[in-house]
Amino acid sequence: MHALGLEHSYARELPDACVECPPEPAPAPRLLFLNAELAHELGWSLDNLGGVDAAAVWCGNRLPTDARPVAQAYAGHQFGGYSPQLGDGRALLLGERFDRSGRRRDIALKGSGRTPFSRGGDGKAAVGPMLREVLIGEAMHALGIPTTRALAVVATGETVWRDTALPGAVLARVAASHLRVGTLQYFATRGDFDTLRLVVDYAIARHDPQLREAPDRVYALLRAVVQRQARLVAQWMNVGFIHGVMNTDNMTLSGETIDYGPCAFMEAYDTATVYSSIDHQGRYAYANQPAAALWNLARLAEALLPLVADAADEASVREAVERVTRALDDFQPTYAAERLRGQRQRLGLLSDAPSDDADDAALAADWLALMQAQAVDHTLGWRLLADAAVGRPQPLLALFHEPRDAIVWLERWQTRCARDDATRGTGPTARAAHMKQASPWIIARNHNVEHALSAATEKGDLQPFEQLLDALRHPWDENAEHAVYAQPATPEQAAGYRTYCGT
Repeated sequence: MHALGLEHSYARELPDACVECPPEPAPAPRLLFLNAELAHELGWSLDNLGGVDAAAVWCGNRLPTDARPVAQAYAGHQFGGYSPQLGDGRALLLGERFDRSGRRRDIALKGSGRTPFSRGGDGKAAVGPMLREVLIGEAMHALGIPTTRALAVVATGETVWRDTALPGAVLARVAASHLRVGTLQYFATRGDFDTLRLVVDYAIARHDPQLREAPDRVYALLRAVVQRQARLVAQWMNVGFIHGVMNTDNMTLSGETIDYGPCAFMEAYDTATVYSSIDHQGRYAYANQPAAALWNLARLAEALLPLVADAADEASVREAVERVTRALDDFQPTYAAERLRGQRQRLGLLSDAPSDDADDAALAADWLALMQAQAVDHTLGWRLLADAAVGRPQPLLALFHEPRDAIVWLERWQTRCARDDATRGTGPTARAAHMKQASPWIIARNHNVEHALSAATEKGDLQPFEQLLDALRHPWDENAEHAVYAQPATPEQAAGYRTYCGT
């Protein structure tokens, strides 16, 4: 395989943060998916990616000549319990590539076999979970939410065993980086502060280069990550996305969503919704996601403390704790502002005067409370508001088994919209168009995802996957071809639905 223009800044600058490791060969690779749009972003043509040999390339059998596969080291709190060594147990970073916009992006394999960090598993992955990464990642990208993305999925021709025998697969994943909160925890826990500082400097150069000369760049990095994660989680909440496994090894410093294992989009609005089969206590339930993110960021702050405080100087430690606490205190107002910004767009409120913040937040909160009280579909409840904006409330009201309270709320909302119109000279038609670009018509509904994955896994039929993927890439557009994907799950499909990590 020819070279792909890969660089290796991570392996070169952080040799103690990774271990060289080759992928394990796949017996009979077969290409299931190749992301032409993402390849173009990276400056590659499909022929660059291997042409007829793409399956062999992206399962690791025939690596590009300039690939240097390494497994990355990291630790992590998993459901609150700390594991001092996790690391890439089934993933390999092949290198980095500058895309057409000049951004450095990681190119990695997932499911390519055991590494020195493997913890008893086989290091492999299955077709279903890897195709799930494609569907959810592309859905999030289309919704404008920062995310890692799938470049390719290759069936390996071997069987992996989980609860049952499953066809194996490898995912090629692209990320702004794979630096995690757990990366910093790994070195802080070991007292390896020299490498910890190198990781911080690398993270700043990669994601916040404007901070490189800042005298307090460690503190500044913490603030930047806090703000990125606050905005990210607010976006999750506004589309009803539930990550399911918000451990510190799954929180990136870049602010991208990573790891689409036990994740799902909410159907009927319910703040207590949990879809993950392993989240028995609801730690990462929908409503708990902001608090979980802040808890993770507090662990990041703890990991950074040795770089901003002299442990032997009590006053220095106290001052450092106060400073990182102030950085963490940025989370809630940043989250609230981003959440309200998205809600205003969905409500069609084009005015964002600070004097209206409290009233607009209450208007949105009351709408959500109405949907929860009557188990209204979260996506359609927001989307059909656009019809109500132009005098067609009936489709929306049909979602409510008792519409009286919804009618009262709609009158209050229309009064607020009229005030907007009076100050900005807008009207219902413009408002509805604006709202339809903020509230998706199509999300990755769980029953559609499961149907597509079952067909691919059990029958080798990729057509349902491809059709669903096409719909997810156009979440705002109403058309007859994709109408089936906008329909909520039936009560039977929704009852007791669970997702699994796929490891």
